[in-house]
Amino acid sequence: MTPNYRLVGGLIAAAIFSGAQAQGLDALKNDAATPGDVLTYGMGYNNQRYSPLKQINNKNVGKLQPLWAYSLNNPQGQESQPIVHDGVMYVTTHNTTVALNPLTGKQLWKHEIELPQDVFKMACCGILNRGAAILDGKIFRTTLDAHVMALDAKTGKQLWKSKAADYQEGQAMTAAPLVANGVLMTGIAGGEYGTRGFIDGWDPVTGKKLWRFYTTAAGNEKGADTWPGDTAMKGGAPTWLTGAYDPELDLVYWGTGNGGPWNAEARKGDNLYIASVVAFRPKTGEMVWHYQFTPNDPYDYDATEVGMLVDMKIEGKTRKVLAQANRNGFFYVLDRANGKLLAANPYVKVNWADKIDMITGRPVESEVTKRIRAGGDEEVFPSVLGGKNWTPMSWNPATGLAYANTLNISWPYQFAKPEYKKGEWYLGVNFRGVTMPKDAPHGYLSAIDPMTGKSKWQMAWPGQPSMAGTLSTGGGLVFTGAATGEFMAVDANNGKKLWQFQTSSGIIGLPVTWEHKGKQYVTVLSGAGGVWALLGDERMANVPAGGSVWTFALN
Repeated sequence: MTPNYRLVGGLIAAAIFSGAQAQGLDALKNDAATPGDVLTYGMGYNNQRYSPLKQINNKNVGKLQPLWAYSLNNPQGQESQPIVHDGVMYVTTHNTTVALNPLTGKQLWKHEIELPQDVFKMACCGILNRGAAILDGKIFRTTLDAHVMALDAKTGKQLWKSKAADYQEGQAMTAAPLVANGVLMTGIAGGEYGTRGFIDGWDPVTGKKLWRFYTTAAGNEKGADTWPGDTAMKGGAPTWLTGAYDPELDLVYWGTGNGGPWNAEARKGDNLYIASVVAFRPKTGEMVWHYQFTPNDPYDYDATEVGMLVDMKIEGKTRKVLAQANRNGFFYVLDRANGKLLAANPYVKVNWADKIDMITGRPVESEVTKRIRAGGDEEVFPSVLGGKNWTPMSWNPATGLAYANTLNISWPYQFAKPEYKKGEWYLGVNFRGVTMPKDAPHGYLSAIDPMTGKSKWQMAWPGQPSMAGTLSTGGGLVFTGAATGEFMAVDANNGKKLWQFQTSSGIIGLPVTWEHKGKQYVTVLSGAGGVWALLGDERMANVPAGGSVWTFALN
């Protein structure tokens, strides 16, 4: 369809921030250190979601007030992270991209996407989009029907659109793209549909595909011997979240998802590269190293949320590490130059494995898992939702802690016979939902020591736990949101809630902060949906649907 855009409004908005830098590759590299803009998913290539801004801090955050709200006119779940550049904020939903004046919330242009009606059943866990990328005057995004597109950042005009996959096979795209070393990279969803995962590299100027890296090894590819027969071709390993990038090492890090089907006895072997992080060159897609968190992955634990790139002191030496709170319940610290395991400890209750062997890097499976593999029916911790779900955590270099919304949920688990049908779920389990504890909180905001997995403090969620991301700041704050709609600021040192505001719908998105002319702002999307809606949680009945963008500042 013809995009709806306003050229004049966009040009006026672009003039608001005088002297703003062009959003080229150098600006992307410096995103974490330039708080005036938010140019990347993760608020920096390192995915730390940390800002040094401290005008809003743990002494004055009680004075934070809503500045404006913009209705997205969309009843679906809102998981998008805004990006901000040169006087414009860009926000995505499943079928729109909007440009807003970040100081007033006024719409500058809106681009709408026509989607085929049968695409919505292919969206495993919500009809949504998680954000955009920006480079050289172009906004890049993905679509549910498995396309990648570029829009003119000033006008919203579509510049190119490229097909990545056949959505009718169960492959969809929801993640924000990543631009690194001149290449636009995207992943793919569809691990529940008997598909084969991949990461694509694109020319950001033309939309031409440059390379494809399949994340299940087949044929003559290294690791193909970890799959029986041709099971790799429907073996999953989706790549439905955004990676991270280290410019000094010139390595992109991307997380991969579950194996297909969930019944791991139908695909005996380690099944490379499911439930892994893969490190590769952005120019070519050539893999340099990998680490597999859950070989064979019988529980849909994934590793799609890649984690954070942190420079951390370990035994007196500063190490370049990748830190990931895996859904399998263990917090991993890897040397990001070579993938060597440095630490792996439980950060939530775990009973599927006894420990991680620090020599082999492999989990030591418990008697619970052994009985399941033999056909048993067991209660497993953590559940399919993981110790932490897809939403990213954040890092504060002053405290040395990772801040994550963690879960205290189990699930009854038993294998069943898998049956493949194109475009339908391919699980092979007796799925009966998840189990909420009756005498303990269902989840926490946790401040975790990456090397030990232990929490310095935890803030319990009353009732329904949060599936929102977190944002850490130099003001000693952690921002996050509740499933019931409260956006809040918590003291990073002790977990005390200092401020909250009711946004009128559940928060499952990713807050950001930025500044203009010395004034700090905080923005978050509100809009209930995602996994709680998918599971039919009755507590969602009192949470209104409806997407909005909220921006706050000190009064």
